[in-house]
Amino acid sequence: MIGKGTPMIKPASILLVEDNAMDVELILDAFKEARLDNKIQVARNGKEALQYMFGEGEFANRKEYPLPDIVLLDLNMPCVDGHEVLKKIKSTEKLKRLPVIILTSSKDEGDRAMSYDNGANSYLVKPVSFDNFLKVVKQVSEYWLTLNIKPPLN
Repeated sequence: MIGKGTPMIKPASILLVEDNAMDVELILDAFKEARLDNKIQVARNGKEALQYMFGEGEFANRKEYPLPDIVLLDLNMPCVDGHEVLKKIKSTEKLKRLPVIILTSSKDEGDRAMSYDNGANSYLVKPVSFDNFLKVVKQVSEYWLTLNIKPPLN
């Protein structure tokens, strides 16, 4: 219970960058099933993710499209892949401390190494079953959105 004078903590905002519609639905369903009330914005490809992060085009309204507290980023996308999105986020002064969690089907050691070299904060391989996906979502929420102390603003 929140007492008098205790500040309300707003749910964390998440940007999900995922081009596979079935994976988007799976992730959103897992958050709903876990009863997590985070605001989740979805970018359907790397180009859209960069527009969102830099407040360009349809994402210019920061009240409607605020900078996220964390990014869940797929790697394998057409046009602009996740590695390029990660590089641009981590090389931008105002965004570089933003936690970026790679959420991909790739178990490739090269993808993992490149992701960490480019500043990824975590690398998770997408589970196949919904139950395991639900566990991952709960663990991401528990650590990144509850236990982890956010970095100071730039």
